[in-house]
Amino acid sequence: MVKAMAKAQHEEAESLAIQALSFIAGDPERLGRFLAVTGIGPERIRAAAREPNFLAGVLDHIAGDERLLVAFAAEAATDPHTIARAVAVLNGRSWERDTP
Repeated sequence: MVKAMAKAQHEEAESLAIQALSFIAGDPERLGRFLAVTGIGPERIRAAAREPNFLAGVLDHIAGDERLLVAFAAEAATDPHTIARAVAVLNGRSWERDTP
């Protein structure tokens, strides 16, 4: 049961990261900044997307810019903390709920 739950969390995190990549790619300014920061050329983005840590990197990029994070969270209709959880899951860490 734990493995099934972990797999479901990983799939959910991947789905959110793919959504984030679409969000970035949907705006030339966002895409240009992403490519500049990551050093990935536009011709290599498809190949890079197959690398294991790429999707975590996409979410890290979003999480590292508060304005971008808020805009993506609003478009994805999700809480920004969900994005942080997805980064943790994609990086192989377990996620514990924040405690007040």
